[in-house]
Amino acid sequence: MLQMFGFDRIGVVIGDIFFVDPNPRAGDEGAERGVRLEVRMLRAGELTGSIYSSRPIQVGEPVWRADLLETVDAPPGSLNNAHHHPGMHGWEPGRRVFDPAMTADPVGWVGSKLADLEGLLRDAGIEVDAQLAADAENLRAHVPDVQRAVATLLAGVKAGELARAPAGELQSARVSWL
Repeated sequence: MLQMFGFDRIGVVIGDIFFVDPNPRAGDEGAERGVRLEVRMLRAGELTGSIYSSRPIQVGEPVWRADLLETVDAPPGSLNNAHHHPGMHGWEPGRRVFDPAMTADPVGWVGSKLADLEGLLRDAGIEVDAQLAADAENLRAHVPDVQRAVATLLAGVKAGELARAPAGELQSARVSWL
């Protein structure tokens, strides 16, 4: 499932994810499941038809990512591998940062991070202009909506309805929008 909140130049995308990395880092062996949230740059395209035509929307590169993950052998809802990536390098994540608050209160933690969009953007090396500052203010007003979406997805993962493994024996898999 994919959910998105879009403002003028910033979007927040949220989805469930299941994956098995065929080349895991030490400590990351095994399948993981959970919810991924990314702050991404948005761009509205030009109309390609009449004034009534649908507008193309480009969901661009991520600037920040939160992975509310758990290993599949852990109790559902444990989020024993929750981390975030304060820096992205193009499409690739930067270093993982583990914060115990992510596991203790993932929905609250996401809300507090998104409430400081200016800080997330500055940490990503993006200059906050007037339009991005307006997006930050709009996002703050909608943080409760984003938190509800995250809570709903986390509940679906915990219930086994989302972030499910594909059938068969897996050496490598990734099931997600993000």
